[in-house]
Amino acid sequence: MNRMKDKVCVVTGGARGIGRGIAETFAREGATCVYALDMNDSEFAALAKAYPAIKGVVVNVTDGAAVEAFVQRAVAEHGRIDVLVNNAGITKDALVQKMTEEMWDAVINVNLKGVFLMTKYVAPVMMEKGAGSIVSISSVVGLDGNIGQSNYAATKGGVVAMTKGWAREFARKGAKVRVNCVSPGYTRTPMIETVPEKVLEPIIARTPLGRLAEIQDIANGVLFLSCDESAFVTGQVLRVDGGLVL
Repeated sequence: MNRMKDKVCVVTGGARGIGRGIAETFAREGATCVYALDMNDSEFAALAKAYPAIKGVVVNVTDGAAVEAFVQRAVAEHGRIDVLVNNAGITKDALVQKMTEEMWDAVINVNLKGVFLMTKYVAPVMMEKGAGSIVSISSVVGLDGNIGQSNYAATKGGVVAMTKGWAREFARKGAKVRVNCVSPGYTRTPMIETVPEKVLEPIIARTPLGRLAEIQDIANGVLFLSCDESAFVTGQVLRVDGGLVL
């Protein structure tokens, strides 16, 4: 199918893991251009070779000037941005009494400030054109909490709150800019492959569908919220967690 035909897309954290899966899915679905933003350019050549529509760009999402410059470049090259996926995120886990200010600040900066900055500069472009879709990646942890992840939970809960506010804010004056988020459960990414199976087994046992999410499961949810099939969906949180939290 060509559900992203003619669309210009931006995916942060787009070189690896879930972000890469989203960028590749958009390319397969006919996107004109998918900007895969990342801090590490080591995967850019392989992505471009496999999917000519994907353009890797080194951007630090916590740097407002860098984000603004990138958005200006994208608009200069294509005249618009149709889809923004705020996916870039990090974890620095610790029990609260052992969590340092550096650990707190690092996660807040990437996971929350980064989403704010990307949206701050992309949303006006969409509003001027009268349409667009912004999808941010939250987490089941942002909705339901988790031991040792105070910083991460705060950012992912904040993403949900911003999504709901922005859904109202960006639809003013007749603009059809939609804002939603996807809340993944535990997903089989390269990062989680390092987690011992004895840790994953209880999680899988609590999941009604009996497995971890695959990257494509998450990408499919993002695809739906990004394409025109969800034209009347905004301000929503789509859980893609196999029923882990009901």
